[in-house]
Amino acid sequence: MSLSLPVATLGTPRIGPRRELKFALEGFWSGVSDEPSLIEAGMALRAANWARQKRLGVTVIPSNDFSFYDQVLDTSVMVGAIPDAYGWKSGPVPLATYFAMARGADGEATETSCRHVHRSHGVPAQEMTKWFDTNYHYMVPELTRDQQFSLASRKPIEEYEEAKSLGYQTRPVLIGPVTFLKLAKSKEPDFEPLSLLERLLPVYVDVLRELAKRGADWVQIDEPCLVLDLDAAAQAALRSAYAEIAKSVPQIKIMLASYFGALGSNRDTAFGLPVAGLHFDLVRAPEQFSDLAALPRNHVISLGVIDGRNIWRADLNRVLDRLEPVIAALGRDRVQIAPSCSLLHVPIDLGLEEKLDPEIKSWLAFAVQKIEELATLGVALSDGRQSRDAALKESDVAAAARKDSPRIHDAKVAQRVAAIDATRRRRNSPFAKRAEAQHQRFNLPAFPTTTIGSFPQTTAVRNARAAHTRGTLSNAAYKTFLQNETARAIRWQENIGLDVLVHGEFERNDMVQYFGEQFCGFAFTSHGWVQSYGSRYVRPPILFGDVSRPKPMTVEWWQYAQSLTEKPMKAMLTGPVTILNWSFVRDDIPRSDACRQIALAIRDEVHDLEAAGAGMIQIDEAALREGLPLRKSEWKIYLDWAVDSFRICSSGVRDETQIHTHMCYSEFNDIIDAIGAMDADVISIETSRSKMKLLDAFRIYKYPNEIGPGVYDIHSPRVPDVLEMKNLLTLARERISDSQLWINPDCGLKTRRWEEVRPALVNMVAAARELRAVP
Repeated sequence: MSLSLPVATLGTPRIGPRRELKFALEGFWSGVSDEPSLIEAGMALRAANWARQKRLGVTVIPSNDFSFYDQVLDTSVMVGAIPDAYGWKSGPVPLATYFAMARGADGEATETSCRHVHRSHGVPAQEMTKWFDTNYHYMVPELTRDQQFSLASRKPIEEYEEAKSLGYQTRPVLIGPVTFLKLAKSKEPDFEPLSLLERLLPVYVDVLRELAKRGADWVQIDEPCLVLDLDAAAQAALRSAYAEIAKSVPQIKIMLASYFGALGSNRDTAFGLPVAGLHFDLVRAPEQFSDLAALPRNHVISLGVIDGRNIWRADLNRVLDRLEPVIAALGRDRVQIAPSCSLLHVPIDLGLEEKLDPEIKSWLAFAVQKIEELATLGVALSDGRQSRDAALKESDVAAAARKDSPRIHDAKVAQRVAAIDATRRRRNSPFAKRAEAQHQRFNLPAFPTTTIGSFPQTTAVRNARAAHTRGTLSNAAYKTFLQNETARAIRWQENIGLDVLVHGEFERNDMVQYFGEQFCGFAFTSHGWVQSYGSRYVRPPILFGDVSRPKPMTVEWWQYAQSLTEKPMKAMLTGPVTILNWSFVRDDIPRSDACRQIALAIRDEVHDLEAAGAGMIQIDEAALREGLPLRKSEWKIYLDWAVDSFRICSSGVRDETQIHTHMCYSEFNDIIDAIGAMDADVISIETSRSKMKLLDAFRIYKYPNEIGPGVYDIHSPRVPDVLEMKNLLTLARERISDSQLWINPDCGLKTRRWEEVRPALVNMVAAARELRAVP
């Protein structure tokens, strides 16, 4: 029996099978536990992760893929890219500084006689945005023209030594210097962070030298920027960076990893870099198989053949059919097999799912199962398919069962999609006419105030939901509990003077899961958690079949909430593109088809809400931009069907019914035409961390509809004071007209505590009133 091909993982989930990292972090942040306890928890998770991979057959195990918050933030700290506002001067970076960059740091609070909360000092978190086209968030590095770098954190070195002390020879993972600078931003106009490369490289060289001294032979450097449209300057920066690394640390072999797409126009640049190995994402970009033969003969090639972004079980015999001739041509001695990207983006272990439908479960693979698939492929490629006969037959059975299952396709859904015509894609009147009808109906003051939808999901709310799920709290008792929570939230909103209210969404576990649970075509896990940012984890629904809505989902709760107040009550829905992008989506039909199916289901709900009397309906498309392809040449196709899906679900209402939408952190310049084409009456967006710069796109475009730029960063526990919000609104008024301006937080408030939310919203209402008082 020969040795199997090397099996590598580019990174694995760090949260723990039962979310151990979340509870360790939140215990530390709340003061329940101390710093040594948090550090110990991190060490335990890393040790378990390395042991799990070794046990499952991984031969190239990564280190430094663990993070207490985010790997890009870790890199900022490693190179000393810490803005002055956080107070760090030199030496090791304290955890308090690290978490201040991630979450902000609050100052001492005093309350004035007008119930305004004033903060004597404090610092906001760094800007946060999406990691390429995933739902993982990273903290955006903030650099200056005179930026200096230094080795401020030895985390990659320490975690390599930690693994070695436990008996694991690992391949440390670093985010590449060019990708780091491409992701960075600066507040200084006309300054390109990539110009700092020469200053940055010595820190990378120091890290690599330190790793080499301790016995590291390979280091994985991730340059996912290679799948973007890079200009000549960026391509030159890559050549310069890796020439310097090769010259300065020749004893270290570099596995250069790109993922999330094809190298495309960057192929020749990547192939010419002086590195020892290249990783290819052959799931998202299988066309790259034909490029492999052009690689230099001395390169080790990492074949990313198991999907690191989705949870469907691989058809292993089909993968082998593709791999066998490639490996025969390349030679076994220069090939590794791997996931397409880090397994950070999938849940940890399908074996924990005891309640999942057995048929659907048989179609799935989480991180543990994907590693098992890689191990099976490695042995089969070395010793022949007969050596893994049982595993391959099991894979064949699962693939055939999924393909032939009657649960996948619904002829009625297909007929509805085929019948969509132009009348279902547009509002009855242009915005100006609709706006007049809506202003007459609602008669709102200037600068109307509202929130995005959710209010804090307290321990009491979570406990009640858990008790109801266990069966220890009856349906009637649970409904009464939720009604009481809703009524309290509405009374409080009225008391502080919000103009447009929301019901708080206490009945909802998640903005996508809540709807998916009521659709046909979705399945849900109990332990399928993936990290969104920090300690914020989500359980993406599994979209396995055609989608339809058997009955109304939100009408009863909206009617109850509106019955408690005379003020307008927004109805809250999640849009089709966001449901699609925040789910694990079936791979047997085009994503555009699945999205239009969801759009029709949401359209049915919009129709029922309007019939029940709802005058404002918010259809959140928080994830519209994150689905944008990484290559601009592919943008139009995506945006056309994404906008089409939104208009299908939102356009069947009367002029006086006001359609709202919400979008999370986005580079709106990229999609402003599409936002205009959506034709929502009001759009709310996250802008507080960008200091309203994201509104520039709306000014340049001359966006005619109404806009609510966020003035309160809900991703941080900080409570901004009235002056801070007024300053942000002043910046907003420089970019859009007063008649367009709504005032709201950045996003929903589900993850915050009432102790933060109450003073922040009081300050927000006060800021609006002060604006109205000025002629």
